[in-house]
Amino acid sequence: MSTELAIETTGLVKVFGDNRAVDGIDLAVPTGTVYGVLGPNGAGKTTAVRMLATLLRPDGGSARIFGKDVVKDADAVRSRVSLTGQYASVDEDLTGAENLVLLGRLLGHAKPAARDRAEQLLDGFGLSEAAGKQVKNYSGGMRRRIDIAASILNTPDVLFLDEPTTGLDPRSRNQVWDIVRAVVAHGTTVLLTTQYLDEADQLASRIAVIDQGKVIAEGTKGELKASVGAGTVHLRLRDADQRAEAQQVLALALNADVQLDADPVALTARVDGQSTEQGAAEQAGRALAELARCGITVDNFSLGQPSLDEVFLALTDKKGVAA
Repeated sequence: MSTELAIETTGLVKVFGDNRAVDGIDLAVPTGTVYGVLGPNGAGKTTAVRMLATLLRPDGGSARIFGKDVVKDADAVRSRVSLTGQYASVDEDLTGAENLVLLGRLLGHAKPAARDRAEQLLDGFGLSEAAGKQVKNYSGGMRRRIDIAASILNTPDVLFLDEPTTGLDPRSRNQVWDIVRAVVAHGTTVLLTTQYLDEADQLASRIAVIDQGKVIAEGTKGELKASVGAGTVHLRLRDADQRAEAQQVLALALNADVQLDADPVALTARVDGQSTEQGAAEQAGRALAELARCGITVDNFSLGQPSLDEVFLALTDKKGVAA
């Protein structure tokens, strides 16, 4: 992996009326990686991507793609990037093959070269059997695959994927994830926006968490998880009638909020973020001993890192308190 930055932003701002959709975002995306931009709907993810792809002009700050300014050197930036948005960008009345050949011709390929490239991509994306079908008859997963195929007809240095798996079933999502991994393996840098925490967990080497137009946390998955807690305790009791008492005991022993899970015998608690992993294990051990002392039987116990879901909830909760 190169230490060169593929994408760099400093204080990036975009304002629509009274709404600061992007409010001073700083990003540094290394070449040859998947960089996740994680946040809820309306967080500013798509607006940031549109500025980086030169589709929107920033109102403040700066953004560079391989050192080229997205405003001053927009043509140079466009020659190195590609964008797959949230909605299909191909012609639904054309077949998959016709779409790719047409786009190849528009990109300057001779007809034989455009056909060869279309066949290569259709085969690589598992769409050969559907090549002669109109795109309007494709499934959701097939549409996303043909969209991404269209985006890499000319292999881009940077590929922006804006919520590429929204609305897809698990099998189709996994297929798109495999495609993303393959694209990066060939040297393309991918900036992936998503509201799915497991997607960022699966694909991204670094993640920026965005809320209300601001980056509220940034780092590797491990760094983000460590920032909100040394561990998460999950336990299942033998007797559901003891859960309320167990919640009180755990809250005191761990000095933490204890959540009641949907399972009537299950509880979850996040260990103090100031603890080390060893300290978290010792704290959890004392909590188990206290439960046993109170006559509460635990059938199953685990201590692990927080999930990205827990990270995001903790970070946005902290942001809300600070505000």
